Amino acid sequence: MPEIAIVGGGIGGLAAAAALRKAGFSPVVHEQAAGFGRVGADINLTPNAVRALDGLGVGGELRETAARPKFRISRTWDTGEETSRLPMGDEAERRYGSPQLTMHRADLLAALERALPDGVVRLGHKLTGLSTTDRVELDFSGTSVSADIVIGADGIHSAVRTALFGAEHPEFTGVVAYRAVLPAGSVDVPNLDCFTKWWGPDPDTQLVTFPLNRGEDVFVFATTRQSQWRHESWTAPGDVDELREAYRGFHPEARALLEACDSVLQSALYVRDPLPNWSSGLATLLGDACHPMMPFMAQGAGMAVEDSVVLARALAAYPNIEVALKAYQAARLDRTREVQLASRGNSWLKQSGTNSAAADAIYGYDAWHAPV
Repeated sequence: MPEIAIVGGGIGGLAAAAALRKAGFSPVVHEQAAGFGRVGADINLTPNAVRALDGLGVGGELRETAARPKFRISRTWDTGEETSRLPMGDEAERRYGSPQLTMHRADLLAALERALPDGVVRLGHKLTGLSTTDRVELDFSGTSVSADIVIGADGIHSAVRTALFGAEHPEFTGVVAYRAVLPAGSVDVPNLDCFTKWWGPDPDTQLVTFPLNRGEDVFVFATTRQSQWRHESWTAPGDVDELREAYRGFHPEARALLEACDSVLQSALYVRDPLPNWSSGLATLLGDACHPMMPFMAQGAGMAVEDSVVLARALAAYPNIEVALKAYQAARLDRTREVQLASRGNSWLKQSGTNSAAADAIYGYDAWHAPV
């Protein structure tokens, strides 16, 4: 069996390790952090992602703490009119084989970590160099590793991607996102047990809510336009009064959600163009390292988990490593490009009429049986 090094211990890296172990491989994950913390607030796993995770054996554990939204609802910012209502919950499970689950991001990471034996994840390994000959040589601060295959699952600022294809420079969209979590009992607004998106007067303004922790909490995500931003961080504190002011013309129910927020985290949204190629020789990329998504379709984690399953299947199907990596890329490139560009467009499921077909195209994908 080839020796496989995965760079990055986030959702994509841990899912890849779990999928590869299921396929009979023994990968090692190299994570630069010194330890796993409860980082980030939310994650929305649509049925395609949950189906892939069910196949990895972690779906049951996720259901113990997750919420299960009943509907995906679109509403108009000022009148509150519903323009779209898509059944989720039991109907999604009947239609797609798995439900939508919303949870704390750390719960997913913990479940994936527990699915791996001790010693698979090596912490404190920050990649400082990568070279390939007949094997891949990886330099981490203080140590070196040799492997037959390297998988770059090291996120939006991927060091593996830079080593393979050179530096790339993301473009700031001019849009800033705010995130908060509040107790469900702190606000009297309908549909807190649903995924609800309030579409604003322009594509840069929207408010999204969905339940967390079996419905005990509510996650709030809002965006506004801002001309300048100097950081790309998920943890910078934001000004909740500034956010409320930006939404002063919204429906009273939308404003009530923001009034209930004591504090918010703020981050800028950047776009990257789809990469034409993910693989070079014995190295490849997955997840945000090759197709970082805008958050408007909630498919960042889903695409990474799908990548992981398809990559493991390709490596199991093709003994030649380079052939396997090309098969993986060919199987995933069009789907991820379409989702990446559609996420940037931010109009998905805004109006009723084509919801079923649009949802089927995303939610109905089965990474375990897709052609490789």
